[in-house]
Amino acid sequence: MARHDDEAVGNGPAADRQEQLRRRIGDRKLRDALAAEDFTGRRYRRFEEELAAYGLAVLRGWLHSGYIFQLTAARGFPLKPTGQELAELHRNSDLREELANMTVALTLPRFRRQALVDGGWRSDSGASLPTYFMGATLYVFPNQFREYRAYQNRYTRAAHAEGVLLQPYGSPLNDPAAIALGGLRVQEELRGLDERTAAVVALNLAGYHQEEIAELLSMPSPRTVEGILYRWRTRARQRTGTGGDGDAGE
Repeated sequence: MARHDDEAVGNGPAADRQEQLRRRIGDRKLRDALAAEDFTGRRYRRFEEELAAYGLAVLRGWLHSGYIFQLTAARGFPLKPTGQELAELHRNSDLREELANMTVALTLPRFRRQALVDGGWRSDSGASLPTYFMGATLYVFPNQFREYRAYQNRYTRAAHAEGVLLQPYGSPLNDPAAIALGGLRVQEELRGLDERTAAVVALNLAGYHQEEIAELLSMPSPRTVEGILYRWRTRARQRTGTGGDGDAGE
């Protein structure tokens, strides 16, 4: 799904205005075809997949640059990210992917209901279907970011309460990736991680099971813990040049 620069309508040459008009007519025909099938079926699934791919690509860019916070503030959602939060979004591709995926997944049914079924989108409104969809994501993203921020605060409090983040470990380490790093390098490794991953890794090395870690850090499920540990172990092996598979789970 090509990106639409709707803001250029009326400001560019006549050819540009004609192109924008052509695109909107195409969007209207597409909407009518989807409506004829009650916004269900194979055609609608393909449309949703293209819309989701477009939305994910745009959101990743907005999150990487921090531009999304200007857009949400303009719509009455001043999230006021800290410098640390902006730096983490710029650095952490996994975080960008997680926030983008959740935002798009929650926006899709909202867009279907409000824009298509209820007729919220109109071809003469000045916005293409993709642009209207991106506008809808800006009403969903604030809650996703607030949930992430609340999780981060809980991770920090729980980690400090347990006293495991930066304490030396006196018991033998059983984790293969930790063994590869060597006991003296574990603390250095933890300090190089974001707080969420560091808390999970530290609790895992301290002997907690994934179910316990998920409960302690208020994570959605043990699968979330498993994913974080898998990514950490993979990166640890890449840095140390060690191989092996079969340590992705507990």
